[in-house]
Amino acid sequence: RMSLREHALSLFRSAVGTVCPAPMMKRALKLQGGGCPQLLVNDQAFPVKRDLYLVGFGKAVLGMAAVAEEILGDHLVRGIINVPLGIQESLQQAGMQEMLLKPHSKIQVIEGAKNNLPDAEALKGAVAIQQLAESLTAADLLLVLISGRGGSALLPAPIPPILLEEKEKLTKMLASRGAAIQELNIVRKTLSMLKGGGLAQLAYPARVVSLILSDVIGDPLDIIASGPTAASSHNVQDCLEVLAKYNLLHNLPKSVETVLSSSPTKPTAPENYSHVSNVIIGSNTLALDEGKRHAEGLGYATLVLSAAIHGEVGRVATLYCHLIQLVCLGLTGLAEGPLSDEVRGNLLQLVAELEIPGLDLAKFLQALQGLGPERPVCILAGGETTVQLQGSGKGGRNQELALRVGLGLHRAQAMEGSSPQGRCEIIFFSGGTDGQDGPTEAAGAFCTPGLVAEALQEGLDVEAFLRNNDSYTFFSQFQGGHHLLVTGLTGTNVMDIQAILIRAM
Repeated sequence: RMSLREHALSLFRSAVGTVCPAPMMKRALKLQGGGCPQLLVNDQAFPVKRDLYLVGFGKAVLGMAAVAEEILGDHLVRGIINVPLGIQESLQQAGMQEMLLKPHSKIQVIEGAKNNLPDAEALKGAVAIQQLAESLTAADLLLVLISGRGGSALLPAPIPPILLEEKEKLTKMLASRGAAIQELNIVRKTLSMLKGGGLAQLAYPARVVSLILSDVIGDPLDIIASGPTAASSHNVQDCLEVLAKYNLLHNLPKSVETVLSSSPTKPTAPENYSHVSNVIIGSNTLALDEGKRHAEGLGYATLVLSAAIHGEVGRVATLYCHLIQLVCLGLTGLAEGPLSDEVRGNLLQLVAELEIPGLDLAKFLQALQGLGPERPVCILAGGETTVQLQGSGKGGRNQELALRVGLGLHRAQAMEGSSPQGRCEIIFFSGGTDGQDGPTEAAGAFCTPGLVAEALQEGLDVEAFLRNNDSYTFFSQFQGGHHLLVTGLTGTNVMDIQAILIRAM
């Protein structure tokens, strides 16, 4: 029979595959020809009265645009996409021809935003997109492709007279004073031509249809890539409050003062977006749904915990260790008892502290109890954890999470002596859906309860590697890198996926 590792790998590939540009776009977008052609987006029809244009920005947009052009055929008049620097070459080298535009494409590609920072090239692309949007008429249809990852950095167009350098300097000052990403986005959107619904407003009166790949927990339209086609929930007052909070109101560039003093005090009314349709075509939730379908096909009783897992990596690792203990107790007939009650209590407390949106843990635990011991169990989750960097090692949040889960399982086993874990086969993995975890070629890593003990036999001290945030070096040296999850670039990004696979021995 297949190993748990093989199952885990096929499950991850299947979940990521469903949100890759080609399958995702082909599911969502169709063109109906004939007398009055129509664009069908998730079965919603948009008449193509005259010309069809396309713009896009973000890491996964190149692949999305290649498929869109294939589907739209001669109806597409012209397109402009802004993509990360070097992405065409990377995809070419990875042999991912299907993610590249054909020769003589009608879509112009501009590469910019080196290291995911707005730059002159990204600005050039943003201005070209802006000019195209402004030239449209009521008879035109604009298809907007948005990939959350990198989308914001690739659409920098400050409101004149603000210069890109001035906006960047202000953003950096806010970040250095501890402003949260949400606060940075409020300021960015207020000072931007295209963000916060600006692109949709400029394209009016043309019909605007946005296809969105979300990389944000909860898929909020006004946050993904700073919401260029969604009504902003913020106004200039919110921006001033953020600047005041970080004591920046009194040393703003003249240009920023000018723009802020003439900005409308109310956000644009939602009815001013009646010409816009925003459709999320790829998300962590969709990837997890496909992972669940795949795991069930492999014979697992499968539950999805949440697509909104977030928080410090050590706390999230503890959450997964408790869950693994609970499943093992159930599979070995010890679901009722003091140990089970203690683990359940710890879990409830931890979930309350992590404040994971939309997670009803009591309901989840009830479903877990109802699974019965005869089938192996798979628990899936997604989201994005954070790592507090203390060392100078090499790794990413997924590899660190897997290593911390391995350490937690090792400690639990040592404490309990004859632990139910010993009577179960267990694997945990965490992987980034873009195929890159931190500055490494791995997407993530696997761990088992025996990992730490086996590492000690090889002379590797897991705790020392963790203290140095050096998970990649650990996994590279341990058992010849066998526990690394290596997929190569995927051409998509919907945050991370975690899975626990357990079967009784």
